[in-house]
Amino acid sequence: MAANPRQDLYLEISRNLVDQELTDLRNYVSGAKILPAGFVQHADAHQICNQLEKEQKLKPGDLSLLADLLRKIGRHDYAEKAETIAESERKGSPQPCTSQLKRKRDDGEEFSVKKKPAPGEQEDAPAPVETKSSSLTDVFQQCVKKYYELKLSHFKPLIWNDNFTLTLSDIFTQLELTQTRMGKQRKELKSLDDLFDPDVTGLSSAPRCILIEGEAGGGKTTFLSKEALDAVSQKTELGKQHSTVLFIRLREVKEGETIEEMVWDQCAPKRKAVTVESIETILEQNESRVLFLLDGYDELRPEARAVGHTIPKLLSGKLYPNSTIVVTSRPSAGVQQHTRPDCHVHIMGFSRRHVEKHMQQYFTVVKKQELTKNLVVHIKGNELLNNLIQTPMFLMLVCVLWEEDQEMVSTGTMTGLYDNLLTCLVRKYCKREGVDMPTEGLPTEVAKSLLQLGKLALEALLRNETLVDLTEVKREKVNWKLLLKLGVVSLEASSSKLHPRKQLNFSHKTMQEFLAGKYVAHALLNQDIVKLLQLTSITKALELSNLLQFTCGCDSLAAQAVMEELSKISSREFTHLRPEQFEWSHMPKDRDKQKSCKTYEEFAALCLTILSERQEPEVVQGISQALPIVMLDSSINSREVTGLKYYIQNLHSANLPDRLILKIHRGTGSTVQYLQQCFTTSLPGLRLDLGLSGRFDSPDETAKLISVLKTVPGLRVLNLSFTNLTPSSLQPLVQGFSHMSLLEELDLTENRDLGDAGMEVLQVGLSSVPHLAVLRLEGVNMTAVGMSSLAAYMRHLVGLTELDISWNKIGDTGLESLTTILPIFTAMQVLVLWDISISPTGMHMLVPALCQLTRLIKLDITGNAIGDPGLECLASILHHLTAMKVLDLSETDISDRGISSLIKALPHLVQLQVLGVSENNIGDSGIVSLVQTLYQPSSLDIVQNPPGDKSLTTAPHCNTTLQVLYIGFNSGVTGAGLGRVAQVISALPALTRLCMSGYPRTPAHLSDTAAMALAEALPRLPALERLDLFFISMEPAGFQAVVQAAKEHPTLEGLGYSKDRVPEGVDTTASCLRWF
Repeated sequence: MAANPRQDLYLEISRNLVDQELTDLRNYVSGAKILPAGFVQHADAHQICNQLEKEQKLKPGDLSLLADLLRKIGRHDYAEKAETIAESERKGSPQPCTSQLKRKRDDGEEFSVKKKPAPGEQEDAPAPVETKSSSLTDVFQQCVKKYYELKLSHFKPLIWNDNFTLTLSDIFTQLELTQTRMGKQRKELKSLDDLFDPDVTGLSSAPRCILIEGEAGGGKTTFLSKEALDAVSQKTELGKQHSTVLFIRLREVKEGETIEEMVWDQCAPKRKAVTVESIETILEQNESRVLFLLDGYDELRPEARAVGHTIPKLLSGKLYPNSTIVVTSRPSAGVQQHTRPDCHVHIMGFSRRHVEKHMQQYFTVVKKQELTKNLVVHIKGNELLNNLIQTPMFLMLVCVLWEEDQEMVSTGTMTGLYDNLLTCLVRKYCKREGVDMPTEGLPTEVAKSLLQLGKLALEALLRNETLVDLTEVKREKVNWKLLLKLGVVSLEASSSKLHPRKQLNFSHKTMQEFLAGKYVAHALLNQDIVKLLQLTSITKALELSNLLQFTCGCDSLAAQAVMEELSKISSREFTHLRPEQFEWSHMPKDRDKQKSCKTYEEFAALCLTILSERQEPEVVQGISQALPIVMLDSSINSREVTGLKYYIQNLHSANLPDRLILKIHRGTGSTVQYLQQCFTTSLPGLRLDLGLSGRFDSPDETAKLISVLKTVPGLRVLNLSFTNLTPSSLQPLVQGFSHMSLLEELDLTENRDLGDAGMEVLQVGLSSVPHLAVLRLEGVNMTAVGMSSLAAYMRHLVGLTELDISWNKIGDTGLESLTTILPIFTAMQVLVLWDISISPTGMHMLVPALCQLTRLIKLDITGNAIGDPGLECLASILHHLTAMKVLDLSETDISDRGISSLIKALPHLVQLQVLGVSENNIGDSGIVSLVQTLYQPSSLDIVQNPPGDKSLTTAPHCNTTLQVLYIGFNSGVTGAGLGRVAQVISALPALTRLCMSGYPRTPAHLSDTAAMALAEALPRLPALERLDLFFISMEPAGFQAVVQAAKEHPTLEGLGYSKDRVPEGVDTTASCLRWF
């Protein structure tokens, strides 16, 4: 294995920096926003260096950033070494750069996905694809380009207004990257091109599948149309890297259609030379440069979504695996059933800047610019409306109504907007046609036709279709010509050449849902809601979310009927859920329970949105029955937040929920001001879990918060993590503890400005919260001084069950203060002490106190150099801690000697679910013995063995308790040791996460035999969700066997592997692969 001077340097730095130097390095890196603070706070120097390299901040031949950071912390010696290594790299042969992304064509040849060039740089033109039918390919691509320019360049967002036409260049859409293969993140994107930049995504290979989600009316189709037009014109990097761009409307796709038929049907005009067969040839020969833009997965017919059909096969990579896919959908439509997207993007609502820009755009086009200013002022004074117009479609409707009749813009609901729009359209029709417009309601013929159309709209929705066939309209004897004159639908020929037909197209899917909702509200007078809507499950309710909102918004009795049925469904499906299941858990969560909790959260959001549409006491009562636990995790500007405010304002002692769980994120308004509007009267019986974001660095702001919390004496949880608290702004909060006597959980994590002074403020208020069970002070910049002063006042917290003082420079001195009071916390279950500078001496002080915490289920001492002496001391008392479920000893400087002492104690930990010993100096012998011990019988079994009978220790056994095992990144572990682990790991069948990565400085090599053993073990680990094999190399056959086993595994979501260790020539397109 070739030496890697960089990795050697990174490891040397990591081992030799003193604590203060590491702290300074973390502060510089996070303070300058070079890397996210959330990552840096847990990382050592080696991890920071690797992350800088992964994010392309340390490029080949350029370690200037690292040298600069090292000089800032006073390590000029390592800075000079970094510069020497960089100079050597520049003189040597060019090294592959991760900004030059690679993807394999189907013929094995690589093509490059390059980063967007900097201004002024020359860019290489994309190399032509040599095929036998290059002339046909050119003809096809030109046909597609001209077809898109003809069909997509201009569009009418308002089909009743021929004067309002936009070009796609007028469209602006705000995108946010929410997740990649590397995990969750939040990052605003300038365009989709950003997703092909590893500095943005952290991915080392170009994404194959990009999922773009947005709510109804969010502009998904418009955005994708613009991407298609820009790509064929090569205005974007996406277009320059893909010669064939195929925009497919999934609503037009029929069951059984092939990809080639879809392309021929939708993407090009008729040409003799362009046939289904020729398209297949073109796609096969240019596969790696084909871009599929799939619009509206939520509109794909159910029969075409089934496994084995064309679109699912394309998404899963069974068809054209080397192509690139961008697919749009409403949330929770089921795309992830067929693929794990490399990038997950959210179309965000308009910011205030976007709102005003869009208004100016609209009123400029209709030549009434003077209306913009007044509308901006009106919206600022209307909170309900202000939340609604975050969605582009709804803002458009507000502009339309403001132009026609400013009195019609007072509504703050979706239903109100559409109702007023419909009235507006009917007025225009009556004026044109000379028809009398009644004072109340609509003309009889108009109302009848709209009701008939609503029935057809509903039937189409239940078939998951957005178009109504004209033949069906005529069969129902609907006055469709009247509907065309109104402008609620347009008559168009299908864009499908395979299935030509005339059909009615709604101005937007939300218009279809609105008209269907009006019909349902009318029909519920005589029909059963279950039969009418096929409303039999929570899943179905979420699918019909907008329809249900419009139905409830149209009529009070309909809203009561909907909520009554939702209550019945909720009581059937959520009987097992309890408030504690939504709390942060230190134990691995059951996969099915996680899914149920997620579904309940979505259902709660739907109920609150319904309430925002129909703000009536009867609906509040319905929500009280449907939601025993009321919860919201949302921005302050959401419609759910509007509904929640009405709900809280109408609470009283007889209809209080079991728990109210609120996590409110900062938006354009004040969080505290919103809470003031919600909690206007005292609610003494309400159990509230409150989590807030934003800045609370002002004493005035925290004083206002306390004035709100006085009305909720039953406050159970207060989470103010990451809120910029200072000692002075903490003062009013602590003084307010006297009004929070039932407080059980306080989280002040990551408020670095608190420091020891903040602990002095906090300590005086602890006696006022005698029921406090959870105290989290991670990363508050506390030292031994702060810990010593705080410890004396913690004696009041006799019921403490969880204490987290991680990432503070407490040291042995501060720890000694804690150990004097630790024994009084007999209820203690969770003790988190990672990275607080405990030495072996400190461990000897801590252990006698730990010995008395017999209810302890989690102990985390990660990142403390306790060494083998410290672990031996801990192991000697583990027989007292038999309730232990989580034990994390990662990065504690232990070796085989320490592990041997742990092994002797493990039989006592019969409930152990999580064990971490990563990033230590353990060797093959220690790791193998550890794994073998984990699946051996308990100490009780051994005692019961007859003398001389070793059957229980030699026969195969299974440990069905352990779910998470971290044994990776150990300096002494080789490929041989990991191979032996692979042979026995299936004896831990309950594992959900397993890290058995190699050591970065001396990566391990798994032989084919060992790799095959691992591949064979995976099916016998039926619950496994994540397997990390970083810094490990394999032969091609072994690598492919492991990847194939991972692909076929029903629950495995991620297989971690180092990109630079992949064998040459192997397939790396598996969606489960997670690169480092």
